[in-house]
Amino acid sequence: MSGAGPGRAPAKRRPPAPSSPSPPRRPQLFDDASAPPQAPFLAEPVSSFAVAYGSSLATQGKQLVDRNDWQVQYQQDTPVAPRFDINAPDLYIPVMAFITYVLVAGLALGTQNRFSPDLLGLQASSALAWLIVEVLAVLLSLYLVTVNTDLTTIDLVAFSGYKYVGMIVGLVAGLLFGRTGYFLLLSWCCLSIFVFMIRTLRLKILSEAAAEGVLVRGAKNQLRMYLTMAVAGLQPIFMYWLTFHLVR
Repeated sequence: MSGAGPGRAPAKRRPPAPSSPSPPRRPQLFDDASAPPQAPFLAEPVSSFAVAYGSSLATQGKQLVDRNDWQVQYQQDTPVAPRFDINAPDLYIPVMAFITYVLVAGLALGTQNRFSPDLLGLQASSALAWLIVEVLAVLLSLYLVTVNTDLTTIDLVAFSGYKYVGMIVGLVAGLLFGRTGYFLLLSWCCLSIFVFMIRTLRLKILSEAAAEGVLVRGAKNQLRMYLTMAVAGLQPIFMYWLTFHLVR
């Protein structure tokens, strides 16, 4: 007789149930908008756009430098709109440049801890007052010299307001590079506006000589030449006077 009981039969293991096949994945109809954009994908288009934009600016700049025709185009005795004639004066650039000049002046005062609303208002009102005085002085000079020209008051405001672009360039250069950058960039802008005013106003103030294609001699023509030089020479003076105290 053995002490152990009868042995138990080993339990049978059930075979694993067959796994159900996973449903096929549906194709994605839309891209995941929450995923961040890939930098390499955008790098090439942005660089291409920058190169194309830079080439366009270079081409336009070369055309302006090589341009010899500075006369305003007319159609049936009426000046062509500025959007169709690059030589036609308009108020868009002067107005935007004046507003930007006031903002940059406020920024310059803020970096020097001198900003205040009253001081910024004084800066804007003084710049506007000098512009009005300049235009009135030119109108009075044209009347005294008895110049027959098609220059209007709006044209004089536009021509006198172009100097604010150079003033902005000088102020930004002063903020970034100090007084050295200010004087270098402002000098270049002063020279540019002087040449621009001479080439533009000589066709307006000396309209009789330009129409005849010859140089009108005499004291009257000399007065017109002096007036043209004076108006062009005033631009660098105002550009320096309205910006030098904003750069430290």
